[in-house]
Amino acid sequence: MYLFIHSSSTHSEAKAQSARVSSLHSLQTQHDLIFSFIRQPPPPPPPPGTTPHNPTNKTDRTSHHYKEARRSKVNMALCSSSTSPELKCCCFDNLRGKNPSFNQPNQFLRIGDCYSNKGRVQVQASSQLSGHLEGSFMEKKRLQEPLSHRKLEFVRTLLIDNYDSYTYNIYQELSTINGVPPVVVRNDEWTWRDICRYLYEENAFDNIVISPGPGSPACPEDIGICLRVLLECWDVPILGVCLGHQALGYVHGADIVHAPEPVHGRLSEIEHNGDRLFHDIPSGQNSGFKVVRYHSLIIDADSLPKELIPIAWSNSADGFSYLGTLQSGEIPDAYESQSRQKILLSDISTQIKNGSYRHSIYSNRMRREVLMGIMHSTRPHYGVQFHPESIATCYGSKILRNFREITEDYWKRLRSPFVKERNVHYTGAESLLLREITRTSRSVNNSDELGREALRPRQLFCDLGDRRFGIQHSRRFEIQRSSIGVKCLKLTWRKFDHLASTVGGARNIFCELFGNNKAENTFWLDSSSTEKGRARFSFMGGKGGSLWKQVTFRLSDQSDVKFTSGGHLLIEDAEGSIERAYLEEGFFDFLDKELLSFHHEKKDYEGLPFDFYGGYIGYIGYNLKVECGAASNHHKSRTPDACFFFADNVVVIDHLYDDVYILSLNEENTPMSTWLDATEQKLIGLRASSTRQLEEQNLHAPTVSRNKSAFISEVSRGDYVNNVENCLKYIKDGESYELCLTTQLRKRIGEIDSLGLYLHLREKNPAPYAAWLSFSKEDLCICCSSPERFLRLDKNDLLEAKPIKGTIARGSTPEEDEQLKLQLQYSEKDQAENLMIVDLLRNDLGRVCEPGSVHVPNLMNVESYATVHTMVSTICGKKHSNVSAVNCVRAAFPGGSMTGAPKLRSMEILESIESCSRGIYSGSIGYFSYNRTFDLNIVIRTVVIHEGEASIGAGGAIVALSNPEDEYEEMILKSSAPAKAVMYFD
Repeated sequence: MYLFIHSSSTHSEAKAQSARVSSLHSLQTQHDLIFSFIRQPPPPPPPPGTTPHNPTNKTDRTSHHYKEARRSKVNMALCSSSTSPELKCCCFDNLRGKNPSFNQPNQFLRIGDCYSNKGRVQVQASSQLSGHLEGSFMEKKRLQEPLSHRKLEFVRTLLIDNYDSYTYNIYQELSTINGVPPVVVRNDEWTWRDICRYLYEENAFDNIVISPGPGSPACPEDIGICLRVLLECWDVPILGVCLGHQALGYVHGADIVHAPEPVHGRLSEIEHNGDRLFHDIPSGQNSGFKVVRYHSLIIDADSLPKELIPIAWSNSADGFSYLGTLQSGEIPDAYESQSRQKILLSDISTQIKNGSYRHSIYSNRMRREVLMGIMHSTRPHYGVQFHPESIATCYGSKILRNFREITEDYWKRLRSPFVKERNVHYTGAESLLLREITRTSRSVNNSDELGREALRPRQLFCDLGDRRFGIQHSRRFEIQRSSIGVKCLKLTWRKFDHLASTVGGARNIFCELFGNNKAENTFWLDSSSTEKGRARFSFMGGKGGSLWKQVTFRLSDQSDVKFTSGGHLLIEDAEGSIERAYLEEGFFDFLDKELLSFHHEKKDYEGLPFDFYGGYIGYIGYNLKVECGAASNHHKSRTPDACFFFADNVVVIDHLYDDVYILSLNEENTPMSTWLDATEQKLIGLRASSTRQLEEQNLHAPTVSRNKSAFISEVSRGDYVNNVENCLKYIKDGESYELCLTTQLRKRIGEIDSLGLYLHLREKNPAPYAAWLSFSKEDLCICCSSPERFLRLDKNDLLEAKPIKGTIARGSTPEEDEQLKLQLQYSEKDQAENLMIVDLLRNDLGRVCEPGSVHVPNLMNVESYATVHTMVSTICGKKHSNVSAVNCVRAAFPGGSMTGAPKLRSMEILESIESCSRGIYSGSIGYFSYNRTFDLNIVIRTVVIHEGEASIGAGGAIVALSNPEDEYEEMILKSSAPAKAVMYFD
């Protein structure tokens, strides 16, 4: 073993380091025993009719008193120590620090003996799940090959998810490292009987990884079954990450205390002792081993019991921003540096040399070691406090690969038939334990099911030649397709080269074709900011052909009940006929069925450079989060929760080549409409000068009212600042890494020219994902100038998200503007915000993308708009073939940039803090094409005009580094552009 000591360490620190080395050497013999003893299982499950001890009961976080309940629970767990309070929970006192010998049965080995003569094994997870494992090929192969010459061809991991938003980043990493995707279960999804069955009876797994998560291991609802797994599965290799690491310490008697400071989305240098988990990884200051940390709590190193060995440390004062890491030359193994970033780094080198730019590496805060890794002295159990799966962690993949090798060596040293038997049981079948287990209970709602479609395999371990994720809905979808009336759609289209600019551009085309009658029942997905390739196409249309319809969905009044997402659907067709229905499974389920019912020929749209050819255009409100995993809605939206047109006639503008396309969609074997001919004639006859004259007639010049009323916020400045402080308390207690706090500003308006307002807004604040929507029956108009893409799926099944985190106002001079841009680029707080959301979006895409396909081509780029600079990242991945388009959205909605992380817990906390529904704000506007592509924005910088009132949502991400007053000013900044547009027109 070896240990690096910082050159700046004091004499006492060096002495402590020397003592630690001596202690580690004395434990070396015990350490080696990890790979030499014969493993024995925990006691068998209790007989039928008895209830095993299972401390996983989760409190109902849907209560309006969630904040008080969580706060009081945490406060009760804190001891009276004023500097580093210890977190305790009496519920687990009987589980902590016990000798494992009391639960070791006599000579029952989990090494596959009971399967030695079987080529086929039956595995059942519940009454709802059955499957089989085929292994005849491997059975023949193993008889021809000596055991000593073979290693595990793949490693089977049980990944226990503590309701975190980074679990599927671990899933993606392990899928490529292990050779097969892990099985993911929530920490309250399996009983102890299930754990024993799959580990010790079915031989289903080789190791266990316990994920990060919100909260503390001292709270049963936060940690679920993980403590019992750590205590009783002493003979299974286990790796705990963050919360899992803390649980490993807690279950053996260590104290969980507040960290010297919360660290979220920031990097630290790591020093380790050369343990196998860190094999071939450098150590110490300036070594290049920097990791991302997301935690407010830590294991108190002074309370470690003798059976736990510290193996890695950091220093509480050595935090780095991400770009600070790039500056020092270390590049995370999950991300390739951008040449643009290198240029920017050189641009500020002068500032760094003369001391005008400083980040946290230059801080003079007191040095204090923080425990970053532990291992058990006689068990193959490890824990790391940091996040190896983060995009910005160096050597993260290497750590997980080392854990695989530890697992392989562990089983190899047992010298048992297990290695050959487990290959028999594992090959030729696909992951079977999986998502369908959640279908046995309504405790996991629809969102979880769909998010789990590709989250893990459906059968237990993949055929390596045709590996595919198990999609628990795939068979159901096939049934649905056969039961839905299939519509065979035919697309016809025409193209007009270089026409757009000759007729005055997108604005003139929309006003001429769709601007009459106040542009009622029209849509315009408007790429009004197309520079630097941000967006290329605009789509517009109105009430049209025989397939046109409007669908309006409102969640039921019971949507505030946990896991209830049903609601009322209203459909109006082009003739004015209305149908009503109650959707028990919710709106996303309806939309999915609709898209699956369309049959089309790809040749119809060959040659078109865009991905929308007709289909649904509209918005998804924030409250539909209850269909995507959120527990409840405490506040009912004033506007419909979803509203869409089915657009069968569409005009498309290609801003890159200045081309105009017109598209018409009809059912097969029906007469083609005359809309194409009529629209072509209008376009050809259109002249920019005459159109501008027409606009001046139709859109009266705005006048300034002499008696204007201002927007009124739902909360006062003082209340907003208090809400920020409450968020910071939750973050300090480990309940969240980041909370995206918002509020609503409202203003009563008189008769207003809504289209004129939107045209003014798009001129003053152009944006790549802007939109105009008018639903006259709902007395609803939406004027959106969003710069943020939520999620896109193109015709090649490529998913892309572009979250924004980090905003600063533009400068009044070019010099000031460039200075402010650099200030944003190198803001440690904004980088932390952005990094947390990037890792969250990687997780969301990782749930539905092929293993190894999720990547980040652009990280923390600064984009400039009319009024602000913003920090933008891009996350991409290849959609798995068995996941539907709608279920990709369900896996990621609402956008993580509007919730915080971990997403589910953060949304629960925000529900308890915010005083009203977000409505359309924080949701998404965009399209779902009939060929199952989609493109959706994040609804920000938006004016919603509904029933005589204009409302604007605004807010910002609260992190440990946030200043409450600054957060209020940022919220006002974000609302200023749309608010000024309304004041100008009212």
